[in-house]
Amino acid sequence: MDSTKPALRDTARSAGADRRGAVVAALMLAMALAALDSTIVSTAVPQIVGDLGGFSVFSWLFSGYLLAVTVTLPVYGKLSDTFGRKPVLVAGAFVFLLGSLLCALAWNMGALIAFRIVQGLGGGALQGTVQTLAADLYPLKERPKIQAKLSTVWAVSAIAGPALGGILAAYVDWRWIFLVNLPIGSVALWLLVRHLHEPGRRATDSRPRVDWAGALAVFACGGVLLTALVQGGVAWPWLSAPSLALFGAGLALAALVVVIERRAAEPIIPGWVWRRRTIAAVNLALGALGLLMVAPTVFLPTYAQAVLGLAPVAAGFVLSVWTLSWPVSAALSQHVYRRIGFRNTAVLGIGTATLILLAFPFLPYPGQAWQPTLLMLLLGGALGLFQLPLIVGVQSTVGWAERGTTTASVLFCRQTGQTVGAVVFGAIANGVLAARLGGAGDLDAVTRGLDSGTVPETTRRAVADAVHAVYLGASCAAALAFLVLLFVAPRSFPVLKD
Repeated sequence: MDSTKPALRDTARSAGADRRGAVVAALMLAMALAALDSTIVSTAVPQIVGDLGGFSVFSWLFSGYLLAVTVTLPVYGKLSDTFGRKPVLVAGAFVFLLGSLLCALAWNMGALIAFRIVQGLGGGALQGTVQTLAADLYPLKERPKIQAKLSTVWAVSAIAGPALGGILAAYVDWRWIFLVNLPIGSVALWLLVRHLHEPGRRATDSRPRVDWAGALAVFACGGVLLTALVQGGVAWPWLSAPSLALFGAGLALAALVVVIERRAAEPIIPGWVWRRRTIAAVNLALGALGLLMVAPTVFLPTYAQAVLGLAPVAAGFVLSVWTLSWPVSAALSQHVYRRIGFRNTAVLGIGTATLILLAFPFLPYPGQAWQPTLLMLLLGGALGLFQLPLIVGVQSTVGWAERGTTTASVLFCRQTGQTVGAVVFGAIANGVLAARLGGAGDLDAVTRGLDSGTVPETTRRAVADAVHAVYLGASCAAALAFLVLLFVAPRSFPVLKD
C-alpha cells in the first residue's frame, strides 16, 4: 500500500482550502468597496461642493451611482453565467477602480458625477458576482458562514463609511475618499487573479451568445424609469412635462425589452426568473424588503435629531444598532431553517419585523432614545432571519449556469424596492408634514433647520407624525412580503444536490 497517497490528498486538500480562503478574502474586500462607496461620500459633501461647486446637482453623486449599480445587475448576472464569474468580477473591479481614480481627478461637479456613474458600472459587478461566487464556493450547509461574513463586512462598512469619509475630508482631502479604494481593490484583484480558478468550457461547448440588444434595452429602460423616480418631485414636479416624458419613455422601453427578450436565444432577463414560483416569490419578498428598509435608513436619523433632540453622532448610533443584530441573526438562521425550512424561517422573520414596525407609531412622544434603539436592534434580528434564508435558499434551487442570473434578479428587485420606497415614503412624509404645518415645509426643510439647534414644538410633533406614518407604510410592505411567502412561495424549496 502506498503511504504517500493519503499525504498527497491531505496536501491537495490543504492547498484547496488555502486557495478558497484567499478568494473569500478577495470577496470580502470587494464587498467592502461596494458597501463603503454607498456611504463614505455622504459626510464629505460640504467639502466637495465647496471645492467644485454644483450644489444644485450634488444629489446625483448618490443617484448616479445607484442607478448604474441597479441597472447593470441583470446584465452582469447573465454575463457571469455565460463567461464565468472570474472575468466578470475582475472586469467589474477594474472599472470600479478606474472610476475611483477618475473621481479623485475630477475638475468640476459634472465630471465627478460622470465618474461616479463609471464607478457604479463596476459596482454592479461587485455586488452581484460576489454573492454568486459565495454560493459557488461553499456547499449548502456551509453557505450561511460566508453569507454571515459578507453581511458583517456590509454592516461594518455602513457604520464606518460616514466616519471615514468625514475624517478624510476634514484632515486630508476629499479626493482620498476615492483614492483609498485603489490599494484595497488592487489587493482584491491580485487575490482573484492568482487564486480563483474556474472550470474551463469544454471544447464541445457551443460559442456563447450574448444578448447585447437586450442588455442595452434593459440598461436604457432601467435608467430612464429610475431617473424618473429619483428626480420626480425633486428636480421637477411629478405631473410636469419632464416627469411624464420620462415615464412614457420608460414604459415604451419596457415594452421593447419584452419584445427583444422573447426573441433572444439567451435573454438577459429570461422568462424562467418569473415563471418559477420560488424565484418569483423571493424576488417579490426582497423587493418589499428594499421598500421597508427606507423607513429606518432615511427617516430615523431625522426623527432622532428633531424629536428626541439627539446629536448627529447619537442619532447615527440609534440607526446603526440594527447592523449589529442583523449579521448575528443571519449567522444563526441556519439552525432555524434546517429544522423548519427556508420559507417558514423567512415567514417567522418578516412576521416579527411587521410587528416591530407596527410598534414604532405607538412609541410615546417625545420618548427616550433607548426605545427606538431597542426596536432597531430587534428589527435587525428579524430581518437577518428573513433575508439570508431566502438568498441561500433560492441560490440552492438552481445550478451553476443559472445562479448568476438568479442572484442578480434578487438583488435587482431589492435595489429597485429601495428606490421606489424612497419615492413613496418621501411623498408620505412630506404630505403629513404639509398637513400638520399648513403647507409650511417638507422633510428637507426640517433637516436643514436642524443645523440651527432649535426645532419648534409644532415641527417636532409634525416630524413624529410623519415618521410614524412612514413606519406604518413600512409595516404594510413587510406584511406584503409575509403574504407573498405564505401564498406564492412553495412550502419546501426545490433544493438541488450540491
